[in-house]
Amino acid sequence: MKKWQKRAIVGILYVLSVAVAGFTIQKKAESLEDRTQMADSGEMENNEKKSAYREIKKVALTFDDGPHPYYTETLLDGLKERNVKATFFLIGDYVKAAPDIVKRISQEGHSIGNHTMHHVKLTDLSREDARRELEEANKAIKDACGENVEQMRPPFGEWQKELEEDTGMFPVLWTVDPRDWATEDVEEIVNRVVTSVGENDIILLHDCYKTSVEAAFRIVDRLLEDGYEFVTAEELLAG
Repeated sequence: MKKWQKRAIVGILYVLSVAVAGFTIQKKAESLEDRTQMADSGEMENNEKKSAYREIKKVALTFDDGPHPYYTETLLDGLKERNVKATFFLIGDYVKAAPDIVKRISQEGHSIGNHTMHHVKLTDLSREDARRELEEANKAIKDACGENVEQMRPPFGEWQKELEEDTGMFPVLWTVDPRDWATEDVEEIVNRVVTSVGENDIILLHDCYKTSVEAAFRIVDRLLEDGYEFVTAEELLAG
């Protein structure tokens, strides 16, 4: 074989070896890039899941002074449409007047609490009379829907600590009060709530006013958009 032929063969082999080496390096780089992209994608997905988990904020929507013969059912219709559960603190006298509404509240998965028999300030009563107010309201609720109630909301937020021992009940107060009973301005009620509410808050409204029910729907819609989850007062306090 002549020298120029040997040189040609050596040159061809060199070119081939360089090409093979380049191809191998490219494949390794592509493989590394794929693994990096997969890792980044997995990390991004995990971060999105963590972010979504962090963004779920719980809040409890509660209603006092019902059941109202008309507005409470309107409220229940709207809550059902939105798949939202609330807590209703009921007055015993009104329970006896509208037992079917109380039964519906229970059947649709809402939580029920005691708001005394006659909406009285418990601290103005003797211990015995205050206990009787709670027990009579509890009986009215049980007769209407079969539930044994343990939670109660004292009218005006006034509570006798001794009643916890006497009745086995516990008080549930509130953290956001838009004073919906003092105004008929729906927008004002909504703004008072949405500008002050935060995670784990308990919102106080009244289902005996048309404007409060209208405001409740708008509050629910706004807070759902903001990432809130509605739970009952019992669920919220249980952590």
